[in-house]
Amino acid sequence: MTEAETDRHRQGMETRRSVLGDAHVDRAIANSTEFDKPFQSLITESAWGHVWSRPNFTKRERSIITIALLAALGQDEEVAMHVRATANTGASREDVREALLHVAIYAGVPAANHAIKIAKRVYEQMDAE
Repeated sequence: MTEAETDRHRQGMETRRSVLGDAHVDRAIANSTEFDKPFQSLITESAWGHVWSRPNFTKRERSIITIALLAALGQDEEVAMHVRATANTGASREDVREALLHVAIYAGVPAANHAIKIAKRVYEQMDAE
């Protein structure tokens, strides 16, 4: 790695941990193999070190956008992970609800309906913890 890539990776790991939490990131690292280590490095540097670390949007705003995009794409596990991450990003349940209403109009009612079910399940789990 070059020095710039190392800095980007370091920033990405800091941002990733602040959004997803240490336990989630530690599990991802512990479950990483030689096969997926390049992928883990890619997402840490690009998604977390570059996009999520930019100053233009707050973590709350990025969280809302990410949930809407993941819901529109039908990425169920990622929707659940990012709904859980709202505990760290400051996105409220109302924010998530509003984002999913946008999904219904711009990406389709079935996608929003499914994501709402996922969000409700995650919030129930969070409330129980």
